[in-house]
Formats: sequence, structure tokens, C-alpha cells
Amino acid sequence: MTRLNDTSSALSLLKTRKSASVKAMGAPGPTADQLKTILEIAVRVPDHGKLTPWRLVLFEGAARAKFGEIIKARWQTLNPGHGEESLAFQRNLLLRAPTVIAVVSKAGPHVKIPEWEQLLSAGALTQNMLLAAAALGIGAQWNTDWIAYDAEIMKSMGLSEAEKIVGFVYFGTPQAALEDRPRPDPESLITRWQG
Repeated sequence: MTRLNDTSSALSLLKTRKSASVKAMGAPGPTADQLKTILEIAVRVPDHGKLTPWRLVLFEGAARAKFGEIIKARWQTLNPGHGEESLAFQRNLLLRAPTVIAVVSKAGPHVKIPEWEQLLSAGALTQNMLLAAAALGIGAQWNTDWIAYDAEIMKSMGLSEAEKIVGFVYFGTPQAALEDRPRPDPESLITRWQG
């Protein structure tokens, strides 16, 4: 186990990148300059038609706790039998890291560019955020959880009915070593087309 990702070269970073566990993340989060760098790198993704089919919602400081109250209330409505421990866990979802960014897909019908391509661009943007954070020595993890799919939560975030949450990216300082998971053998994934 290593504490951080290998940033000795671009290829080393790409070959060794691991997510930091949001369950073991603490302060500090990225500085304003680091966050600016992460976002500048994030937007350097394929974007057929230059549509910018995504946007970001930033949660930091007291806004995380304020939104946590919205999450808790919605969870209580959906699960009236759950006790205080469950409600507290839901209320604290965004407090697990100092900085949280929701990546929002604005993919929609277009005369030339399929929605699928627009959604893939949002996924690429999210991956670029993870890579940029790793290169800066900042822990990051991409999560969805139920809040990414709940219409009332999305409405509370100011999303339109046409928008979807790609994920929540949590940023902070790893409080435990980054653990790798088994990766597939790339050769086993290849089908060589022979005509």
C-alpha cells in the first residue's frame, strides 16, 4: 500500500492512480488555486460540437452541512422507519470531505451529436478531475449514492428535469493509505476483429 499516487511522470500517474476512500478523508481539501487547476484540467475533454454538455455544483464550507439537512429530510420522508443513526449518516454525507463537486450532465437532443456522446463527455470530465487531483497529491473519490438519482434532491440543487447527476467527487486529504483493487488484464478484454 502506498500513501499517495505515483506522480513521478504522467505515465506513472496514469498506471497507478487510485481513489482515496471518502470514508477515510479529512481536511484540508484543495486550496482555491488547486481547485482552479483541477477544473481547468477537467474541462480539457472531448466535447463533440463544443456543446459544454455539463456543469458543476460546488459544495464547501457550511454549504455542505446546510445541504445535509436537505438530504436528511428527504431520507426521512423516503424511510420514515429509520432512526437517528441512519438520519445522521445521511445528513453527514457531504461532510465526509472538505470539498464536494457534483458533476451535472446537460446532455440533450441535438441534430448532430447523440446524447450518449454528450454523457460520455461528462464522464471524461469527471475522470479528468480525479487525475488532476491525484497529480496534485489531493485525495479524490467519485461517488453517486442515492442522492444522485433522487428527483427531489436534484431539484434542491437547482437542476432542471432534463439534467442528470453524473456523480459527486469528494476531495480531501487521505487519512489512510490508498489501496488498490484488482484490475482486469487488458489482454482478456480484447477481441481481435479478423473480418
